[in-house]
Amino acid sequence: MSKLLSAAQMRAIEQAAIRAGDVTGLELMERAGQGVVDAIFAQWPDLGKTSYRAVVLCGPGNNGGDGFVVARLLKTWGWTVDVYLLGAADRLPPDARVNHDRWVRDGRCEPLSKCHIASLTPRPDLVIDALFGTGLSRGIEGDAARLIGDLKVPRRDFGVKVVAVDIPSGICADSGRPLGSFAPADLTVTFHSEKLGHHLAAAGGHCACVVVSDIGLSQDGQSPEPGLVRKVRAPEAGLLGKAGMAHKYDCGHALVLSGGFARTGAARLAARGALRVGAGLVTLGVPPNAQMEVASQITALMLVRIADDEALAKVLQDDRINALCLGPGLGLEKGEGTRALVERAVRPPGAPRGVVLDADALTAFAGDPGQLFDMLHGHCILTPHGGEFARLFPDIAKRLCQEPKSGPAYSRVDATRAAARRAGCVILLKGPDTVIAGPDGQCAVHSAQYERSAPWLATAGSGDVLAGLITGLLARGFAPIQAAETAAWLHVQCALSYGPGLIAEDIAEELPRVLRAPDL
Repeated sequence: MSKLLSAAQMRAIEQAAIRAGDVTGLELMERAGQGVVDAIFAQWPDLGKTSYRAVVLCGPGNNGGDGFVVARLLKTWGWTVDVYLLGAADRLPPDARVNHDRWVRDGRCEPLSKCHIASLTPRPDLVIDALFGTGLSRGIEGDAARLIGDLKVPRRDFGVKVVAVDIPSGICADSGRPLGSFAPADLTVTFHSEKLGHHLAAAGGHCACVVVSDIGLSQDGQSPEPGLVRKVRAPEAGLLGKAGMAHKYDCGHALVLSGGFARTGAARLAARGALRVGAGLVTLGVPPNAQMEVASQITALMLVRIADDEALAKVLQDDRINALCLGPGLGLEKGEGTRALVERAVRPPGAPRGVVLDADALTAFAGDPGQLFDMLHGHCILTPHGGEFARLFPDIAKRLCQEPKSGPAYSRVDATRAAARRAGCVILLKGPDTVIAGPDGQCAVHSAQYERSAPWLATAGSGDVLAGLITGLLARGFAPIQAAETAAWLHVQCALSYGPGLIAEDIAEELPRVLRAPDL
């Protein structure tokens, strides 16, 4: 798992390296500019073979300094380069001023107000956006906002390529949210490590492609600030395998509660996911009026009759049942009965067990989420989508939905961490930018964007399968946050493996193919 850094954490890493004497600010700027040029030629090899025209937009900070380096390096390749600066040169930070002065020895630097990209003749082949980068803390106004608006036309209509230095201007590096106007990029080149804003919100639509350039900072060095966020990657090799002498009860026994007649499909999807991911046994707990319906639909899954919370308590006297899933298709018509089932699952006889609460098990507490939070413990995982999250955490959701005027903007990482602290358990907030947080502040992002974009998961029942995958991993002994992260990765990987036409039933059935990959 790699790090996703905030802007402040990245600055702290750079400053620590400079203070230690490992590198100077000018050296970092030179390496960054070279990294941008290298990434451009790697992305579009033909651009390195002949002379083209570039427009470089430089901002008033060190991001602008990177832009001056890019301009100088492209000119050495024989390019025609036009450079425009926002603000006064004498107000640039020291290192950026040095690179400005190096540029103007051989080239011109015009005020940004004179730049009208849509009317340039000939049109540029490339625009370098080095206006604001990760340091942006306010909405973009004036000439910069006008230019960003103008930039969208030649990019869309004439194929002018836009390359962002660190992050597209106007996008908050900590949240991925626009701060007013923003300029989408065809290529984003960032340094040392990806930033939170590259994977949160609709970042894939802003950045298109993100390349990380190594600028010589220690990969082992940790930011002095707490709160690092992990980027969820493929599980470690062997993590999902089973021991050669394993017995089914060694791999856990999961119980999934179902809704009533004609409402059993979601629970069956979840149960199938739990079984496919490796739980030794999976039982469906079914109300009496749905018993025949479910019995006619299942084979490897088992069935037990559970009419109410008292019946659930009796079933849970079997302490071999070590993970439960409640919510998919459970139904809300039972009212207090639904809440009683949740309480019995969360507070069973004996030791606490892993519990996944999804869908109706969450919505049942919409009027009084505190009642739910009071009964939760550290072995629980809540898996809300945006609407369910808003019902349980209305104040947090309201803050998340407010249009940001300044940065760093409130992010889904901030919101999920706050929710996990309040609930006292792991929260998995579903979406293309799924965020998973624990009550201790641990946090990870699984971004189904860029090369992991899986739009086919936007189909009924896919979330039920995810809940089942988490439950099956809990049954196998995974820690809650590890189960949530691993399930989120597998969920998307199955969709990528299957491809277009995916429906929820296909996800669990694709798992064997995914699990046969050599590195799993």
